[in-house]
Amino acid sequence: MIQSIRVFFQRRMHPSSDIVGEQDVPLDPVHVAACALLLELAHADDEFSPAERHHIQAVLRRHFDLDEDTAETLIEVAEAEREQAIDLYQFTSLIREHYDLGQKTLLAEVMWGLILTDGRIAQHEGWLLRKIGNLLDLKPGYLADAKNRAARRMSGEG
Repeated sequence: MIQSIRVFFQRRMHPSSDIVGEQDVPLDPVHVAACALLLELAHADDEFSPAERHHIQAVLRRHFDLDEDTAETLIEVAEAEREQAIDLYQFTSLIREHYDLGQKTLLAEVMWGLILTDGRIAQHEGWLLRKIGNLLDLKPGYLADAKNRAARRMSGEG
């Protein structure tokens, strides 16, 4: 009984461990976790637009140095993990364990950029990003700075 509980939590804390074995592409569980958080934000307003999907793909390719097919596989695996997740903790704890402050702040900036792709911040999106920031141990000031940088980038200033 104890072993089955450990296996369950091991799989939940290291997303894609079973799914990645079925793929020919090795995926980093931390990348899966970051992608799952991006997907959670993209779905927060009940509209996962083509612009949001394009933004996520571009971010994955640029920041994780992935080709188009691998980025698409990562999105599929992360979406499956996101749909099975009970909460965000399994993703945020993995990121908190492996990312330093700079990487977490950059992730927050990417998340703000994703939210801003449709030109507005839905109430639930802002709330969810603040919750994720809290789970990542990011202080509100870091989130505000990340939001401002993302807004400048979206407006073409930065």
